[in-house]
Amino acid sequence: MIAVTFALAAESSGFRRHLHNKTRSDRNGITTIAGNIDNCTVEVFHTGVGEEVCRQRTARFLADRKLDCLISAGFAGALNDQLRIGDLLLAKNFSTADVSGRLHSLANLPIRIANLLTVPSMIESGEDRNRLAQTTGATAVDMETEFIGRACAEHGVPLLSLRVISDTPCQPLPAPPNVLFNLDEQRTNFGRLAVYLARNPPAVWRLISFAHQIGRARERLSNAIVALVRELHP
Repeated sequence: MIAVTFALAAESSGFRRHLHNKTRSDRNGITTIAGNIDNCTVEVFHTGVGEEVCRQRTARFLADRKLDCLISAGFAGALNDQLRIGDLLLAKNFSTADVSGRLHSLANLPIRIANLLTVPSMIESGEDRNRLAQTTGATAVDMETEFIGRACAEHGVPLLSLRVISDTPCQPLPAPPNVLFNLDEQRTNFGRLAVYLARNPPAVWRLISFAHQIGRARERLSNAIVALVRELHP
């Protein structure tokens, strides 16, 4: 069986639409959605955003499962403008599954094989992005893959990290990170967002444009995961 993780249900919604014969289950306090792509069984679960919740949920998820591979998927922020929103990143520093000669179906997609960095919070400024790129050699950042990778190593599960770019230095987030997402609550505080938009009217159009871009990026990621599952399934 192949597992696919996302931080949030909003990231996985496009991929879940590709699953057939979906079932929902709760084990060890973890809710998962299982389904089929062709004749391959796939299980989707959500790690949450950030280290604490991700470590806890991933440990519980892997405690009683035998997996052929785990795909860590979701959004990532680019550290340079060589990547654009909607580009795919296969993180070579976290991926341990042997995929040599098995990624033919991804050959025509805008996919970059490079290093990914896991950080404790969303990166807002271009200066911070540039500093991280120079000091770490990473091309993009997320907030979960390092902890998923550690858990997979402990359980002997091959890992593939596939991310889609959601923001870049020249196409940043449409509002401050603490407005877009509350890490403690693991959700967007829409009251805070509404206040911010009322005080910053131009941000409304930035948010609408961002939502459209994210929708297209999510669909591209979903299609890439489907193709990857088909390549990995014997």
